[in-house]
Amino acid sequence: MLEERPYAALSAVEIAGLVNHGRVTARDVVDTALALTAERDGALRAFTALWADAARASAAEVDAAVARGVRLPLAGVPIGVKASEGPDSFQNRRLAAAGCVPIGATSVPRAGTGWQTYGSTDRGPTLNPLGPAWSPGGSSAGSAAAVAAGLVPLATGSDGAGSVRIPAAWCGVIGLKPTNGLLPSRDRSGLNTPGVLARTPQDAAAYLRAVAPTAAPLPLPRTPRVAWTPTLGFAATDPDVADTARRALYRLSRTVPSDVVDHPVALHDPAPAWTALRAGAPGPGTERLVSANDEHLRAVFDEFDLIATPTTPHPPHGHDGPGPRMSVALTWAFNISGHPALTLPAGTTPAGEPVGLQLVARHGSDTLLLDVAVRAGGTTAGSVAPISES
Repeated sequence: MLEERPYAALSAVEIAGLVNHGRVTARDVVDTALALTAERDGALRAFTALWADAARASAAEVDAAVARGVRLPLAGVPIGVKASEGPDSFQNRRLAAAGCVPIGATSVPRAGTGWQTYGSTDRGPTLNPLGPAWSPGGSSAGSAAAVAAGLVPLATGSDGAGSVRIPAAWCGVIGLKPTNGLLPSRDRSGLNTPGVLARTPQDAAAYLRAVAPTAAPLPLPRTPRVAWTPTLGFAATDPDVADTARRALYRLSRTVPSDVVDHPVALHDPAPAWTALRAGAPGPGTERLVSANDEHLRAVFDEFDLIATPTTPHPPHGHDGPGPRMSVALTWAFNISGHPALTLPAGTTPAGEPVGLQLVARHGSDTLLLDVAVRAGGTTAGSVAPISES
C-alpha cells in the first residue's frame, strides 16, 4: 500500500503515470485511498458511503488492462462520486473507461431544504477542511471536501447554479463547469451540467479529455484581454472578497501576460429567470431578461477573451446557513447563458476566509480556461503588496 503522505500529495495525472508504468498497482492506490478515507472521514464527513468491494474489483480490472499493455489516461485514479449522480452517470462512466476507480458517494444537501450550500450525512454536516466552522459550500459539498482533504485527487460534481464552483472556492480547490451542452445536462431545463473538483489544473484538463474528448484545443491569445467585474452589475459583493479576487487576477496576469481591464459588465439579476427556467415555466419576462443578458455577454466577448469575477460575493457562511445572502449571485448567470466557467483558489480575506477567482470564457472555450490555469500554476492564491489600477 502507498504511504499516506505521498498518496495525498499525488495528482491524478501522477497516479496514472505510476500505474501505467508498473511502479504501483491500481489496487495499492485504491487500498491507500480507502484506508485514508476510513481514518479521516469520520470527522470530515465528506462521504456518505464507501464502495470498498466494488472499488477493489474495478482496480483489479485496471491492473489487468495495464498488464495487457493498455495505457489508460487516468489509470487507477480514485475518485469521489457526487451522491445525487451515482457511478452510472454519463461523466462517471466516461471516467471509469479512462481508468478511474470510484471509491464512494460524496455528500450533498438534504432534499427539500431552503438553501443548498452545505452537505449532509447521517453523521452530521460535512465540514470544510479549511475551517470546521465554515460550510464547504454545495451542492457538491462532499466532493470539494474530499479533494481538499487529499482523500481523492478528483471528484465529480454537477453545477446548476454554482454547485461545483462555490464549494471549490470555499474549500480552496479548482472547480470546472463546462460549456452547457458539452456533456448531457442533468436536468430538463438544461441549467445543470456535470463538472469536476480537482487540486491541479492538469487534473481538470485530464478530466475534460476523458469525458469530452471532442472538446477542441484552443490556442491562448498572445495577450488575452480580461474584463474584471466584482459585481456583474447587480451583486452585493463584500469589498474584502472583491479585493482578494482582484489581487489574485493581477497575480495571474503576471504569470500569464494578460490585459486586465476594469469593465462594467452590467447584467440583469438572473434570479427570476433562473427560477422560472428551473420550474419549467418561462414567460415573456424570462425571455426578455435572458435575451438582454445574452446580448450584453456577446458584446463583452466581442472585446474580451475572459470575464473575471469573485466566485461568490461573500465568504463561506457557517453551518446555520447563509441567511438572506445569495451565494450563487455571481455564478448562476452562466448556467443560464451556458458559458464555461472555472474557479481557482484566490487566497484569503484579511480575516482568513477563502476566496475563489472565477474565470468565464466564450462558448466552447473550455480548453482555453484550463490552459490559462495550467500556465498560471493552478492557484492564484498568495500574499502580495497592494496593486495600483494603472
